[in-house]
Amino acid sequence: MPQLEFSPCLEWLFAEPDDTFTDRIERAAAAGFPAFEFWLWSNKDVEAIARIAKACGIAVSGLVAEPLIAVTDPVNRNEWLEGLKRSVEVANRLEAPVLIAQTGNDLPQIERADQKASLIETFSKAANILIGSNVRLGIEPLNTRIDHPGYFLHSTLEGFEIIDAVNRDEIGLLYDLYHSAVMDESIETVLAGHIDKVVHVHVADHPGRNDPGSGTVDLAERLRWLVGAGYRGRIGLEYKPLKPAGSDVVAACKLLSKAFADAR
Repeated sequence: MPQLEFSPCLEWLFAEPDDTFTDRIERAAAAGFPAFEFWLWSNKDVEAIARIAKACGIAVSGLVAEPLIAVTDPVNRNEWLEGLKRSVEVANRLEAPVLIAQTGNDLPQIERADQKASLIETFSKAANILIGSNVRLGIEPLNTRIDHPGYFLHSTLEGFEIIDAVNRDEIGLLYDLYHSAVMDESIETVLAGHIDKVVHVHVADHPGRNDPGSGTVDLAERLRWLVGAGYRGRIGLEYKPLKPAGSDVVAACKLLSKAFADAR
């Protein structure tokens, strides 16, 4: 079975007071990580990120497709698609293979079925923008019980329903083990037959959304299932560290890797 390859999210990890974002890239590279990821590109110096990442020999796994507006509302479609074009340009500049798409909130003034239809139409048009770009869009379900009350897409299964309706290779799913665990989903149930549509994976423990090993989720066993089912992408570390030191991120990865190996 392949080894796990981790990608720390530098919004939370390797962050120190008064640092710059490029400082975090250098710390992650020095710690031996092959890649990193982040959220918004519009509040960062993209050219500096590209320059420092290349100098450090570290890749960019992914970033968020902007703008963060409700794609559930068809009124926002053109604005979001125009933003996607710019996001693809940024992803290509950084050689990032994944853009993360969020749906926005469930809008009470629009029937849920109509919001879902809006998502399908918008992501279908998004696929035409992405074609030939070497970038895939990962639609992200989020939990509504703790972190994102009111968010539209809280079900992994419904995420795949949208992806299947679009039926384009450019559109897949970002599967976050933390959000899925909070929603009491069974990984075997929600991912069975859909592994080829999973473009990226995030991990954090629950409760707390903290370091692997700090909560009650058997992350290693769930990752073992993912890899056994055919997932070959990186594992994004998107958690709030209990301690700020980068050495603790490395230690958490070693613990998770050992548990993953032992589970085999």
